[in-house]
Amino acid sequence: MICFPNAKINIGLYVTEKRPDGYHNIETLFYPIQLKDALEIIENKDSDEPFVWSNSGIEIDAKPEDNLCVKAMMLLKQDFEIPPVKMHLHKVIPFGAGLGGGSADAAFTLVTLNDMFDLGINTAQLIKYASQLGADCAFFIHNTAHTAKGIGDILDSNDITLKGYHILLVKPNVHVSTPEAYQGIVPKLPELNFSEQLKMPIQQWKNTIHNDFEDSVFPNHPVIKNIKEQMYNEGAVYASMTGSGAAVFGLFKEEAKLTFDDCFIWQEQI
Repeated sequence: MICFPNAKINIGLYVTEKRPDGYHNIETLFYPIQLKDALEIIENKDSDEPFVWSNSGIEIDAKPEDNLCVKAMMLLKQDFEIPPVKMHLHKVIPFGAGLGGGSADAAFTLVTLNDMFDLGINTAQLIKYASQLGADCAFFIHNTAHTAKGIGDILDSNDITLKGYHILLVKPNVHVSTPEAYQGIVPKLPELNFSEQLKMPIQQWKNTIHNDFEDSVFPNHPVIKNIKEQMYNEGAVYASMTGSGAAVFGLFKEEAKLTFDDCFIWQEQI
């Protein structure tokens, strides 16, 4: 069975407080986009090993057992009889981009195995499994626009739509680690309630909706800031870094003609 795990972007991202467990609470909106990996899972009748792993596309610098797809399968195997499988991931969604590619791969693994082997896991149960794999994994079980609070795991459906806009996504050849992104962040609530911000016309988002991680990331990686500025200079209605970086997206009324050197670039019309 083949599935196509898709990426997400963050519209707004506020770091609201540091928790006693060392994590941070946030407020954001996850929005699915059509940039996709490809994941194939088939039953392996030639081996007794739980899995045989292979991958292509963007290089994955990790042991197979550390991959979130494998972790998702092994999590289900604790509760269900799953026969040996072959898993192949063709990686397209860049790493270190704030696009949730690994989380998407894990969530789609859960859904695909559930469908392949008729495990009978309902959506609420899939969300519980996904939450054990990563803070934003549960979002990809829903895979529709959702506001998120807590560490990104408290989700509420949102009817916001970007239909009719062109999304230009640009990821420079830099890596931003999550600990680096949190350095210099002072947790605080947004001046205007985030839900009220989202109700504003998209044309007003430029002056209201913010990603707090830009404050800590831009000084260390000015190339990311420059990409955002170029998008606005070329007519973006709204532009922002997504997640903790390093990808930036812009919303345009028409197809964007921008070019960037040494960057991953992708564009779609919603």
